[in-house]
Parts: sequence; C-alpha cells; structure tokens
Amino acid sequence: FITANTFGTININTLAFKYSIRRSQRVKKTRIIVTPEKIEVVAPLRISESKIHAFVKSQQDWVMTTVDKIAQQTQNIARLAPEKYVDGVTIPFQGQQVGIQIKPTSFKKIKIELNRQKIMLHLPVKIPEAEASEQIRLALIACLKSHALQEVKNIVDKYAWQANLYPRFIRIKTQKTRWGSCGAKNDINLNWLLILAPKEVMEYVVVHELCHIKERNHSSNFWQLVEAHLPDYKIQRKWLKHNGRYLMQGL
Repeated sequence: FITANTFGTININTLAFKYSIRRSQRVKKTRIIVTPEKIEVVAPLRISESKIHAFVKSQQDWVMTTVDKIAQQTQNIARLAPEKYVDGVTIPFQGQQVGIQIKPTSFKKIKIELNRQKIMLHLPVKIPEAEASEQIRLALIACLKSHALQEVKNIVDKYAWQANLYPRFIRIKTQKTRWGSCGAKNDINLNWLLILAPKEVMEYVVVHELCHIKERNHSSNFWQLVEAHLPDYKIQRKWLKHNGRYLMQGL
C-alpha cells in the first residue's frame, strides 16, 4: 500500500515496496528519494495520485536496485576494521569491502597498490612480525589520505567552475567529529575517513563545503545551491547520518 501524506492510504498491490508522498510547491517534476529509512516521492501539488503511482511503477526496477545498493553499502561500512592486519583481511574503501593481499619484499618501506578490487601491499621482510600489523595500518592510513586528497581535488574541479566556488586551499585532516569545514578565507578541510564511504557521499560533503563559499549558513538559499549541483543530495546526507558513526571508528 501507499501512505500518502495528503490523501491517506491507497490499497495498491502492484509494487514490492511501500512509499510515502510529499507534496511541494517548489517541485516541478516528480522524483523519488531512497534512503536507508524510507522511500519517498516528492511531487508537485497538482499532479494526480494515479499519475504518481504510474511514475513510481515505471521506476520500480531502479528503486529496488537502489534499495539493494544502499543496504549493501551500509553492511560494508558497518563491518569494523580488522583486529589485526594480515593477508586476506578486508577494509572499507569507497563503500566496498576490499581485500588486502600481502607480499614480502626487499623494499625498505611498505609499498601499496590501491584500487576498488583489491589492495596489494608489499611488506618489507625486515619488519618484525610483532610490528607488522601496526606498520601496515599506518601505511594504509597514509595511502588513503593521499588518495582522498586526489579524489577531493577531482570533485572540486568538477563542480567549482559551475558557480565560481573556488577554495583557496584544500586540506585532508583527521577529525573526530566533523566531515568537513569551510573557513573564512575559503579554505576547505575534509575528513580523510570519507574515502571509506561511497564516492557519492564524499562528493556530497565536498559540494556542501564548496557551497559555503557563497552561503555561510544553512539557510534555504544554501540548500538550494547544494541541490542545484546535486539534486539527490538528501540521499547521501541521510546515508552519512545513518553510517557516520561507523566511519568515525576509522582503521
């Protein structure tokens, strides 16, 4: 059935999921928002409920795929970092659990090859076994911070020109309570742990901070600017709210 905020309940058994309807004066086209908590359809005031249902029915494959994707991402992030870093363990990276393959090497320092399928880690044979796990953890953090910086720069390059939102500096930091911030001189700081989240989530946080260059508060003008860049930003915002506590545990 469909729970409609303005029209009560309609018994329609053609869909495999429930959704709510929210009417908005600001919306010109009907759209669907899928979050870990609910499926919501945002629709213009005058569109009929039968047309809303027909639209949702036409998008049901996308809805179910998105629901499954969000559930998988949540499961991946909820899995904690390993107690010990050894060959075969996994860590979260860009919303996926990625396996670590360790190979002994004569290199003087740990070398890491990183992608979304696996992490190849070359471990110097001179490192004592008792110290290896912590050395691997620290090397992974350094590698992920570097990767996070490059990802953030790519996102800034993608969006900054659209509204002339150019930061003065970009910094990747270790932060215990914040995902990002924009300083008075347009310096943007981002939490490196965002590299563990899905790419869309990091993209949202970067765009969020870019928009603060123009709008310094969280007014309606600010959120309109965010939405102009990312129409589905609420999905990523809610994902981060739901899963952020897991990310903050770090590696």
